[in-house]
Amino acid sequence: MELMKAGDVEEEEEEEEEVQQQQQQQQQHFHVLAVDDSLLERKVLEKLLTISSSCEVTCVESGDKALRYLGLLDDLDNFSSPFSPPRLSQQQEVKVNLIMTDYCMPGMSGYDLLKRLKGSYWKDIPVVVMSSENEPSRINMCLEEGAEEFLLKPLQLSDVKKLEPHLQKSLTRCSAEIKEQETVGFGIEIGIGIGITDSDVVDDGNNSDSNKNDNGDLKGDRS
Repeated sequence: MELMKAGDVEEEEEEEEEVQQQQQQQQQHFHVLAVDDSLLERKVLEKLLTISSSCEVTCVESGDKALRYLGLLDDLDNFSSPFSPPRLSQQQEVKVNLIMTDYCMPGMSGYDLLKRLKGSYWKDIPVVVMSSENEPSRINMCLEEGAEEFLLKPLQLSDVKKLEPHLQKSLTRCSAEIKEQETVGFGIEIGIGIGITDSDVVDDGNNSDSNKNDNGDLKGDRS
């Protein structure tokens, strides 16, 4: 019995180690897009995110550049179709788990960027708005528009750690989408492998209809 208990303890320890390794690997795959017109604020945010979760951080200085990075704005400053997948070059593959944007920026504000994102292909990606001004009306407006959090500057490490559940949720959703795509792709490959094509399906449908007609004709002749 003691040996069994010792074995159970070892198995539990191994499972805990596996879970920790998986969490570390997931954190390394976290990708945050930070939008702020202040270089200093971008540097501070990047450092805090790196310290708290060791995630990858991409910084841009305006809402327009954020939209362009996400494939929602072309080189001619025209908005692409909002719900179509982003048009990216073959060398570029954008995977973002969280978007953090300052509220007050020249040109497009953080609130305007939030509305663009929530009405686009990226609508399910968590968005966090930041501001140095504590205005309840502004905070409520952003939260009602779909922001996950509204953080007050200057940001602290404790503020950034609040974002981990949102990152985890986003990563889980992305993993589920990837598995679904792989399943669909696998099903298509199986169909191709055994020689099933769209034309075969159409032909089968036509053949079944013709068989029904033939059977009906035969019954009519017999009667």
